[in-house]
Amino acid sequence: MKKTNFVKELNTKSVAELNNELVAAKKELFNLRFQNATNQLDNTSRIKEVRRNIARIQGAITKANA
Repeated sequence: MKKTNFVKELNTKSVAELNNELVAAKKELFNLRFQNATNQLDNTSRIKEVRRNIARIQGAITKANA
């Protein structure tokens, strides 16, 4: 998904939906790190992408609360 589409989608969601998405992204990041540690991860760039998505979600939560 393109970055701008992802951000636009985040801005339309409620805080509760954003929190649920944040939890899911953090679980995905944990799983990716676990796969990387056990040498099962093929696409290591996915870790960087998920980390950035987590930051985007946190920014959207901050913006929604302001």
